[in-house]
Amino acid sequence: MGPAQSLGALWDAAVAAADPLRVLPPYLATIPDPRPKGRLLVVGAGKGAAAMAAAVRAHFGTCEGALITRYGHLGQHARTCPDVHEAAHPVPDSAGAAATARILGLVQGLGADDVVIALISGGASSLLCAPRAGTTLVQKAQISADLLRKGAPIGDINLIRKQFSAVKGGQLAAACAPAAVIGLIISDVAGDDLADIGSGPTVGDARDATAAAQRWGIDLPEGPSPVLHPNDARLARVQNHLVAAPMASLRASANLARSYGWQVEILGDDLVGEAQDLARTHAQLALDMAARMTPENAPHLMLSGGEVTVTLADAASGVGGPNAEYALALALALRGHPRIYALAADTDGIDGAGDAAGAWIGPHTAANRAHALRDLQNHNAHGYFARFGGALISGATQTNVNDFRALLILPPNS
Repeated sequence: MGPAQSLGALWDAAVAAADPLRVLPPYLATIPDPRPKGRLLVVGAGKGAAAMAAAVRAHFGTCEGALITRYGHLGQHARTCPDVHEAAHPVPDSAGAAATARILGLVQGLGADDVVIALISGGASSLLCAPRAGTTLVQKAQISADLLRKGAPIGDINLIRKQFSAVKGGQLAAACAPAAVIGLIISDVAGDDLADIGSGPTVGDARDATAAAQRWGIDLPEGPSPVLHPNDARLARVQNHLVAAPMASLRASANLARSYGWQVEILGDDLVGEAQDLARTHAQLALDMAARMTPENAPHLMLSGGEVTVTLADAASGVGGPNAEYALALALALRGHPRIYALAADTDGIDGAGDAAGAWIGPHTAANRAHALRDLQNHNAHGYFARFGGALISGATQTNVNDFRALLILPPNS
């Protein structure tokens, strides 16, 4: 395989390592079937909701419940998971609010013999949408859009959104009490903090959102926070399990790369910041490595995950796309180095608001340097790769463990 095909195989390995149909069964096998005593409900939200629901259905058979995924993320599970509804992401819409109301209605009046399996994956913060008293869906949508446009990190976004919600920050689990709740969670956040994944609908959070709100110019609702403290009695029968995370996917890719005979360096699974800034940092690392290599060296691979952001300028004509923007900035910083290749993509298959998962780059990616510079300035990296080649089109993967970045440095004379 050539460099592009090899990097694509590494991305496939990362996605496969987070496939709900692969990672959920070991956890489902530990859950006794509770139906002889009580009801079994399956609820949740996220880009992986359809595949997660399919895994539960394969284990338990037909289950009562409702879940929410992003438009277009039902995939091959559209017919087998009729209780998975579609809604908007990353800005919530009325479809998400209606589906969330259905979920909250289903969990009302449960008893101590009932069990709720809550399936949470990346995207649940927007999809699971129930405005708290005194706020509106329009207000929530505007806040989400403003925070995304300003390039706020996901930790701040989710911390703020909890204050406007009647379902985040442990509130979904509290609505299920006194039933037992088993949260099966796929992480899409740096650090894998369960309180941040999907804004923690089954997880309490003692953090104060005031500083984050002030940092981004958001006025919080008046009155006490609706978010539950982790020690709240209503969360006493909640068990949360992290079933897939970015580092596991990076290690799966690393193992495949080592089978090629490559040296592998994992830079971290929690890298954040502006996409262009991180790209320039990684370009320098790659250039330094290339300068040190001799023909006797094996190819060197640098892997990283996390979630970079794009701050959109008011005059920008593009829609961002942090992985594509990272890739284009990286190509420009590498200035056509003949021995460096890279891939940057979102493991959910959709990079920002574009249709591509991300992009490949190689020595000739930024040959149209004037176009590349202009598109990067306008945050139109997806447009650049669509015109000049390099876009990675996968479609929705029905999972999400955040960004995947791979830089391959070949030795001289390779």
